[in-house]
Amino acid sequence: MSEAPEILLVEDNPHDEELTLHALKQHKLANRIHVVRDGAEALDYIFGDGKHAGREQKVHPRLVLLDLKLPKVDGLEVLRRMKEDPETRRIPVVMLTSSREERDVIASYDSGVNSYITKPVDFEQFTEAVKQLGLYWLLLNEPPV
Repeated sequence: MSEAPEILLVEDNPHDEELTLHALKQHKLANRIHVVRDGAEALDYIFGDGKHAGREQKVHPRLVLLDLKLPKVDGLEVLRRMKEDPETRRIPVVMLTSSREERDVIASYDSGVNSYITKPVDFEQFTEAVKQLGLYWLLLNEPPV
């Protein structure tokens, strides 16, 4: 049985991916991070389909950092599919996006997101935001067993 990543990062922007990984590693918040770059691959990973067929279905990440605006399948659809499935609905999902649109915030919460964070433009602010969300979701939060 394979060991689950602590974080599944779903991010299509290489710059934001690099900044997020750097912030998590700099603060030693996660040892195992799996990155996918579009919504279709995120669903394949989560549900063990496509190139992730054969992945242990009962082994899930402790946290999903999900971008909203993704190629192939958008972040809201990924979120909806996760929250509809009894096996994946309890995985904490943080929408980490550049969208500040109220309709996106509302749609995310209506679809079951656990937290909605707008990506800061400034490098230091972005690093601090990722540090804080990692501290909370990986160290402080008590997930159900």
